[in-house]
Amino acid sequence: MANAQKSPKLVVGDRAPRFTLESQNGGKVSLAQFFEKQNVVLIFYPGDMTPGCIMQLCAVRDDWSKFQRKDTVVFGINHGDKASHAEFIKKYGFPFPLLVDAQKRVSTKYGAIKNFFKTRIIKRTVVVVGKDGKIAYIKSGMPKNSDILKAL
Repeated sequence: MANAQKSPKLVVGDRAPRFTLESQNGGKVSLAQFFEKQNVVLIFYPGDMTPGCIMQLCAVRDDWSKFQRKDTVVFGINHGDKASHAEFIKKYGFPFPLLVDAQKRVSTKYGAIKNFFKTRIIKRTVVVVGKDGKIAYIKSGMPKNSDILKAL
């Protein structure tokens, strides 16, 4: 059972784990739908409406045109529900969807989980998946947008 909870250590060049998650508006988003079409930035973050997450996602919002010029879609991912995500988007005007990973399965596949006492929480992690479906960039914490954009 302990092995089922262990997060993998993904590195640049690995095939990105596929997933399908629901967005804040109830639509389904599958990673594979972007292969050979667009780059994908996945931002795993601990919680809606928390100071660090607001700062990180607002910075992406503020540089949105730079991400668009790189033929890129962006998704925020955490365990919050659709209503919480919708409120977060409305309050801060994010031009990108937030995906619901209620069971933290996708976060676990991407190694974006850490133990906090007896609770498994989402670890702030940014992953860039290239059009080829492989990881082009992966970093824990809050990397600069310029570093993320460079990887695109």
